[in-house]
Amino acid sequence: MPLDSHAPRIAAIDWLRGIVMILMALDHASWFFNAQRIFADSVLLFEPGARFAADQFFTRWITHICAPTFLFLAGTSIAISNFQRRQQGMSDAVIDRELLIRGAFIALLDIGLFSLIGGKPVLQVLYAIGISMMLMVYLQRLGASTVFSLAILIIAGGEFLLTLLWQPGGDVPLWLALTFAPDFGATYTVLYPALPWLGMMMLGWAFGERFIVHPPVSWQPQRVLMTAGWFALTLFVIIRGQDDYGNLFMHLEGNTLIDWLHVSKYPPSLVYTLLELGLMAIVLALLMRLESRIKTINRNNPVLMFGQTALFFYLAHFAVLTALKPLFERGSLEQTYAITLLALIILYPICRAYRTLKWRHPQSWLRFL
Repeated sequence: MPLDSHAPRIAAIDWLRGIVMILMALDHASWFFNAQRIFADSVLLFEPGARFAADQFFTRWITHICAPTFLFLAGTSIAISNFQRRQQGMSDAVIDRELLIRGAFIALLDIGLFSLIGGKPVLQVLYAIGISMMLMVYLQRLGASTVFSLAILIIAGGEFLLTLLWQPGGDVPLWLALTFAPDFGATYTVLYPALPWLGMMMLGWAFGERFIVHPPVSWQPQRVLMTAGWFALTLFVIIRGQDDYGNLFMHLEGNTLIDWLHVSKYPPSLVYTLLELGLMAIVLALLMRLESRIKTINRNNPVLMFGQTALFFYLAHFAVLTALKPLFERGSLEQTYAITLLALIILYPICRAYRTLKWRHPQSWLRFL
């Protein structure tokens, strides 16, 4: 049945979002405290022939799912939220304005706050999310089928266009850095050019609009996700094995599991996107099945809590890790995991208090956070 105006949040979406926030905290704790952290997820960063310690590699690799999942679920949540607001009588103009403002606010956090802290403009995942939200104001008017088709075109064909405009190590004009190609320059850094990540949000929006907001009788969202997930993983194996188009200059250097999983995130290659969104789809399908079998959802569960306060968590976890930095030297991977757990323990009551405040004042500026 379609959602009604009083429909609760879908716990599976919040659970998955909470899981990726925890993994993200691990990755950033590794950035702060792991002396042997691996950061070689691009042809611009990887030295051919380099070998990785398995524990370090997989600690980094398990966090690759974070950004694609967050973009996809953001798109799904936009579709669900817009439908519910229309059911409550809110006009399309107001809905569009709210989404436009929230997108601009999120993008400006990167352009302003984090760039100020970093000492130069640094455009990361918040830039990609915010710009994508702003573009979705207009793209969603095209309808689910058109948005889905455009998303596939961006994800599957982006490498073709990128390689016409960019070669690794060459000069990157600002317009290209903002849209397609990463740039690790001295004056500014763009880790997340907007368009590849926009494709993931568009895919999430099309899924939410077609299979959650207006589900067909014969297809359940779990079935769609499970089928799509295994299909994506099959394509990953085929394209990665061919080691040509879709690998974005990150070629196979052997036949180990690490060689197969070492793919380009900056910018996201086709094999990266297939792998991460495929895994995400399967996990989300399993969580939806789990939700359907649970009679009562514990709303104070930490994973659910972090998922319901994801953007606030993102900002707060940097503050917590920064506060912990004087207390710990950069060291072992074991220490990194322990510090991550400590940070999550500290973040739990903070995020819970924020969620309570936001729910008490639903029309305050906190709705943008």
